Order: sequence, then C-alpha cells, then structure tokens
Amino acid sequence: MARSFTLATWNINSVRIRTDLVERLAAERAPDVLCLQEIKCPEANFPASVFRKLGYVHQAINGQKGYHGVAVLSRLPFAAIDRRGFCDKGDARHIAVTVDDGGDGVEIHNLYVPAGGDEPDATLNEKFAHKLQFLDEMAAWIGKAPAGRASIVVGDLNIAPLEHDVWSHKQLLGVVSHTPVETAALEAIRTGGGWVDAMRSHIPVPQKLYTWWSYRSADWSAADKGRRLDHVWACPAVAPRVAAIEVLRAARGWDRPSDHVPVIARIER
Repeated sequence: MARSFTLATWNINSVRIRTDLVERLAAERAPDVLCLQEIKCPEANFPASVFRKLGYVHQAINGQKGYHGVAVLSRLPFAAIDRRGFCDKGDARHIAVTVDDGGDGVEIHNLYVPAGGDEPDATLNEKFAHKLQFLDEMAAWIGKAPAGRASIVVGDLNIAPLEHDVWSHKQLLGVVSHTPVETAALEAIRTGGGWVDAMRSHIPVPQKLYTWWSYRSADWSAADKGRRLDHVWACPAVAPRVAAIEVLRAARGWDRPSDHVPVIARIER
C-alpha cells in the first residue's frame, strides 16, 4: 500500500541566502518532499550537502546563475527526473520527479512561471509577452487531462486567479498577476487539464488566501495586502488523497524572509 507523505512548495528567493530558512522549515514541519523555486544558482553552487544532512538525500536541481531555478529535495527516492524548457530562452523554470510513494509513484511538476514585469501590455512589455507565451506553452502541455498517471503540479505560478486570492480584486485588475488575460489563461489550463485546485478545495472561497506579501510594505502583516501566487494542483486520481493544506503564513515574519511562504500538502494513501 502506498505511504502517506507531505509535500511543500516554496519560492525561496535565493536558496544560498536563505539556507537557514529551509533548515528551519525542515526542523518545524519536516516535509518529505520540498519543491523550491527561484533558487538563483547553478547546480554546482546549490547547498546540496546542507540538505543531505537534513535527510533530503534525493535531490533534483535545474539551476541557473543569478536567476530563476527550481529544485526538489526529497526523503523519498525518485523513480524518474525530467526537465522541460519554455519559450526557447534556456531559463530554468521546470523540473519534474516521480517519487516512490510505495505504490505506482506520484509525478510532481515544480514550476516557476515568469513574473511578467510591471506593465500588463504585451506590445509594450517584453516580460509580459514572455509570460503569456509561457502560459500558451503550458496550455499545450499540461492543459490536457493527465494520461493515467498520478500527478501533481506545484510552484510559483505568479498569478492569483480568483477574486479572493488578492487583497482587492477591483484595485488589482490592472496589476500584473491578477489581470483578466492572466487569470483566464491559468484557469483554462487548470480546468482544461482536469486539475483540481487543492488549496481552494481545503480553503474554499470566499475565504481570503495569500502566499505572497510584497517587501514594499513596511508592516506586511498589518497591511495584509497579499496575493495567492503559489499553487498546488492535483490530477483527479490524486485529489481525493490530498488530506490537508497548510499555508505557513508565519514564515513571512522570519528573519530575512522570502516574500513568499511555504504551502504544505499532506498526501494520504
């Protein structure tokens, strides 16, 4: 019988600067599988030995000097590792592993979608055009029903799709990450692929749900102007196994924090 495991996703915003925060998460929550985004280093500079000492002996890294980068740290062995490129840019924005859960395995895709810059106009802003192209390529890839495999998609998707995923739907409609073109594209990918929004299954609308708070706010907690940019999607076969979701809001208040916080899912037998 398949074993239970916990899966965390976290945009760490430079893993070498915040290695101590990963250590703290491991000490306090001990996720079996940890998906990191925006590691900002090539594989050769990744602090692999630190994480091995924490029990994460299985590691899959797709890194890049100074930018982007994703990694999966796991206590469970990998049956397969895969990487996918997008937009012919050579950016390190995806890595997939199949973890051995004691059954047929679960395929986990760890993604870091481009932020898109500040101007939500693809004709004026190359970064926003890149983001829309990335979403188009995602749609052609995972915007189809999973082919019989137990699959999960996690990561910083850099879009808050629902009205209650942002502090002010009205004020953010023209702000990159919550514009109608982005939210419609992301929801089309999710629903077209049959993916279940596991976070909203456990923390339903109309409850506000955030995973990111800007560094620009002097008191992020009091202002509470957050957005849900980080996501956990499960295929129909896995969705009933997602027994719990926790957004570790307290991590935003740790020393030298990332502007994102970890999201932890418990996957049952």
